This record gives sequence, structure tokens and C-alpha cells, in this order.
Amino acid sequence: MSDLNETAPLRVLAAHEPHPLETFNESAGSDYFIICEHAGRRIPQSLGTMGLSETDLKRHIAWDIGALSVAKKLSELLNAPLYTQRYSRLVCDCNRQPDVATFAPEVSEGTEVPANRNLSASARNMRANEIFWPFHNAVSAALDERTKAGRKTRLVTIHSFTPVFLGKSRPWEIGILFNRDETLSPAMLDWFRKNTDLCVGSNQPYAVSDATDYAVPVHGEKRGIPCVEIEIRNDLIASETDAGEWADLVARGLVAAEPQL
Repeated sequence: MSDLNETAPLRVLAAHEPHPLETFNESAGSDYFIICEHAGRRIPQSLGTMGLSETDLKRHIAWDIGALSVAKKLSELLNAPLYTQRYSRLVCDCNRQPDVATFAPEVSEGTEVPANRNLSASARNMRANEIFWPFHNAVSAALDERTKAGRKTRLVTIHSFTPVFLGKSRPWEIGILFNRDETLSPAMLDWFRKNTDLCVGSNQPYAVSDATDYAVPVHGEKRGIPCVEIEIRNDLIASETDAGEWADLVARGLVAAEPQL
């Protein structure tokens, strides 16, 4: 496999490559529904290494380090379904609208991504049609079924962030991200600030918006269900043990927030 396949493929994913969606605890009965859009760092065979080194493909630019481990443990603790996405956000960012530049970034944290340089509209659409939409359509279908069954839903999406971004240190250990939600997100923020000594960011190090995010605005806010995006600094969840401890903390915050919803 070359570093960068130059010939435009007829498809992004080969027949033998897995569906972008991977589920855990799918039939669980909890009110919570968990998403992890940046869980994986797979690169489709058709894209080679996207012109990047193996070191780069293990960095945070390719996936949310530790997020899957936290999400899986949280799913167990809450007895909640978890929907995760296998492919690297360098191929397509499943928490971005497909028509924004960062959906398939040409540069990520100062690193050029050769496979995304001058990406054609058809190539972008191919990635969206084979990875982005199959994942999000599955999430939508699951949420629709919960609505039809009269089940309550609290949407939680799990992410991680780097301790240093473009040379600037980030003091936050966890961020509670939200946009229009005035229920679960504020309750979680309040709980973390009152019950931990952590440096907790309110819409830090990122802020949710319709222009920059997909899961919370579309799956949560448009449906009118309580929702929150959790960001954890990735150096704090590098091991399975640490990820489990953070999942336990997030679970306690969610359970404590429930009476306020």
C-alpha cells in the first residue's frame, strides 16, 4: 500500500471493510443513549495512509484518544446503548456537517493531510455517503425507535482533547459542551463544579454550534431531548484504568443530574 493512493477509487470502502457503525450494549434499557463519533482511527484501504506517517495516524488528529474506552465503560455503568464510529476523522469528521471545510481537513493541528488536498466535491460526497450518513442514519433510526416506543432519552456524546494545542497549554481537565440545551448540560456543569476539584470548562476547550457540530444540534437539540457533549483531556484517560475512573465520575454526574431534568 502506497503512502497516498493517487487513483480516484470507485468507492471509499472496499467490500471487505467494516461498516462505520459499531454498537455496544445495543438493546440496553437505560434512558441514556451514548455516541462516540471519533472512536476509531481506521483508514480505508483506498486512501492508503493518506500521505501521513504511522506516528501521525496515532495522534489525536486522527481520533479522540481514550474516548472509546470511556464510552464503553460508561455504557456498562449506565446500562446504556453505545453507538461508535470506526473511521478516522481525517477521512471524514462525523461531528461536522459534510459541507464544511473541517469535514475533511487539509490541515489538522498544523499537520498537512495530503489525501485531503483539493478534495473534489464527488470525493467528499463519497466519504459522506459511505461513512458519515450510514453512521448518523443508524443513530437517527435508533432514536426514532425510542420515540415510537415512548421511551425517554438523554443523549451523551463522549470526546477527548489534547493538553496542548498549537503550542498553547489547556488548563481544563474536563469540558461540558452545549448549545441550546438548558437541562442536562447545565446540570452536569453545576455538579462537576460543586462536587469535584477539577478544572471544568464551560464550552471549553470548544463550544458547540450548528456550524461546527452535528451530534448535539441534530440528534439532541432538534429532537428536544436533554443532551450534553463531554470532553476529557486525553492525557488523563490514556490507560484503561484511568478511562474507567473517568467513566465512573461521568456516570455519577449524570445520575445526580437526572432529578433536575
